[in-house]
Amino acid sequence: MRGSGVLRIALPCLIAFAGTAPLAGCGSALTGGSSTATGSSREALERNEEAAAQKREEAAETAKYRELLSEIENKKREEAAEANAKRTERAAAARAKKREKIAEAEAKKKLEAAEESVKKKEEALKAEAKQREAAKKKSEQKKKKVEKKAITRSQVTAPAQATTPQNAKG
Repeated sequence: MRGSGVLRIALPCLIAFAGTAPLAGCGSALTGGSSTATGSSREALERNEEAAAQKREEAAETAKYRELLSEIENKKREEAAEANAKRTERAAAARAKKREKIAEAEAKKKLEAAEESVKKKEEALKAEAKQREAAKKKSEQKKKKVEKKAITRSQVTAPAQATTPQNAKG
C-alpha cells in the first residue's frame, strides 16, 4: 500500500520534471525565468531522489519482512513435521504394544492348551494303567479261584479214592 502511494507521488513529479526540463532550456533567454525553472527542477529532482530512496527503503524492508515470514513459515513447517513424526511414532509404539499383548495372549492360550492336552494324556494313561492293573488283579483272582477249585476238587477226589474198596485191596 505504501509503495503504491509513493508511486502516485513519484509519477507526477517525474512528469513535472520531464516537462520543465525542456522548458528550462527555452527560458534561458529570459533572465528572470531561468532561476525559477532551475529551482523547481531542483525541487522535483530532490523529491524524486527522496521518493527513490524511500522506495528503496520500502523494498529493502519488504524483502526483510518476506525473509522473516519465510523463516517463520519454515519453523512452523518444521514444528508441524516434528509433531507429526512424534504422533506417528506414538501411534506405531501403541500398535506394537497392542500386537505384543495379542501375541502374549495367544502364546498363553497355546501354552494353556498344551498343558491341558498333557494333563488329559496323563489322566488317560493313568486310567489305562488302572484298568490294566484292575484287569491283572481280576485275572489273578480268577486264576487263584480256578487253582483253589482245582485244589479243592483234587483234595475232595483224592480222599474218596483212598477209601474206595478197590484201592484198599490193591
